[in-house]
Amino acid sequence: MSFRLAPTFVLSLALVVLTAEVQAKQICKVTDPTGTPLNVRNSPNSKIINSLRNGREVEILETDYDNRGRPWVRIGGNYRGEYRFWGWVIREFISCYDR
Repeated sequence: MSFRLAPTFVLSLALVVLTAEVQAKQICKVTDPTGTPLNVRNSPNSKIINSLRNGREVEILETDYDNRGRPWVRIGGNYRGEYRFWGWVIREFISCYDR
């Protein structure tokens, strides 16, 4: 018995792998030009639950858009030796660079 993978499934799987590789090669940091800590929210444009200072290294986990079309990202990162899911921030205040 043999089975074949559908071409669309193979393409989707390849895109997932390539996306993971690109993300792994980048380092992202909080870069809020106002100089104040960046507000972190439960969901895009919702209640503030935390704030992060410029220079904090973060990982972008997901992207979404608010009702005005602005991109928001869900971020996580290490804090005191533990990985945390921080929450949502405006994408423009996170800068990513190649490692």
